[in-house]
Amino acid sequence: MIQSLSASPSEPNTVQDDLAELDLTDDDIIEAMREIPGYLDITTTDFRTIYHLAHRHALDRLFSGITAGRLMRREICPLEANTPLAEAVSSFVRQRLKSLPVVDGQRRVLGILTETDVLRGLGAESFFALLARVIADAGCIKSHQHHLPVGELMTSPAVSVSEGAGLRELHAAFSSHPGRAMPVLRADGRLAGVLQRKVFLNVCHPDHRP
Repeated sequence: MIQSLSASPSEPNTVQDDLAELDLTDDDIIEAMREIPGYLDITTTDFRTIYHLAHRHALDRLFSGITAGRLMRREICPLEANTPLAEAVSSFVRQRLKSLPVVDGQRRVLGILTETDVLRGLGAESFFALLARVIADAGCIKSHQHHLPVGELMTSPAVSVSEGAGLRELHAAFSSHPGRAMPVLRADGRLAGVLQRKVFLNVCHPDHRP
């Protein structure tokens, strides 16, 4: 199952509209208006409305080229619901990812397996908690846990976006869940790739360090 999020540009005061927007006080606005020569017939409320709309237009212009399809990683090998946990972990390491989509035979997304899902399946609260157990007892992970199918551990539905999703929709989707990545879908609903949160943040905020 998938959960696709979208954001309407016409909806005011949404969290994505506030992306990088400054919270102005009335004093800020009044002082700015005083610096403009001549007579201004405008209230602080009017100014806020104009500022908000101008900010939206600026974001749309500056980030119009940002889409999930351009940012996503295409070359991935997804998991299947019956993939054993041990094989899934090896796939994480091999592909240098910490989240992988789980698909059916038609590459339609059933869910996503995350590092948190894996740790929960192994009965650990965190990676270091698991590491401490392994150091104390190499046999702490039972053999039957190695063979758990990822379909029993995955997060479902998975939050996903379309290849054409732009800045606002991507921001809304990542804001809706704490995961490090999410599936990107083709127009026919099949998996196209994976978009990593750090890639999205680095594009929006070049100075960001994950």
